[in-house]
Amino acid sequence: MCGAFLAGSPWQAVAPGELAGRCLGVDVTTFDPAGNEIVNEPGELVIRQPMPSMPVKFWNDEGDKRYRSSYFDTYPGVWRHGDWAIFSPGGGCAIAGRSDATLNRGGVRLGTSEFYTVVESLPEIADSIVVHLEDAAGGPGELVVFVVPSPGVTLDRALEDKIRGELKGQLSPRHIPDRILAVPSVPRTLTGKKLEAPVKQILRGRPADELVNPDALKDPDSLTAFTDLAVTFGR
Repeated sequence: MCGAFLAGSPWQAVAPGELAGRCLGVDVTTFDPAGNEIVNEPGELVIRQPMPSMPVKFWNDEGDKRYRSSYFDTYPGVWRHGDWAIFSPGGGCAIAGRSDATLNRGGVRLGTSEFYTVVESLPEIADSIVVHLEDAAGGPGELVVFVVPSPGVTLDRALEDKIRGELKGQLSPRHIPDRILAVPSVPRTLTGKKLEAPVKQILRGRPADELVNPDALKDPDSLTAFTDLAVTFGR
């Protein structure tokens, strides 16, 4: 957004864990999947009307395809920011994490940060990224954890069992992945954000260059392993 849309305010009540309210001139709220405004429950953070600092294009994005698919593919004409948020009746707002990084398995939302806290606490794992590939027929889909083993460590059956056991014990049986695969590195932006959504789309068969600008990555080659693995996943 190139600016703030929620902030503190000396004229509004302060609640723990909440930003006090909307910035002036920003029509920000939360929507349910049908596009209805909701309060007191998690929803998609959206901006319903243009604001001066809103970007209108991406560099080298012919026909605005990446721009449109990034922000306007869910609610036509409404900017979907990609965060879960909860607005209180008084106008305060708590940000609940990235919506495009939330896994929906069997109707239950699982936060990716939960996985990372457990998996990356293991000394054998240097980094990780998790995606859920939905089943178009309505089944449970496939939950996949990609790990970067620590130097000198190989991902073998014993380590896979250890990862599954830790996820089950510290989180729940729903967090047990269907597959655990090793990759050389995890795709991250220059600011360190993991690219769960682009990885998911690459595994579904979309070309990486349609999803991510290599110049925005810490390691431009980090998507190569996922492009190579895409052939092993159902599309």
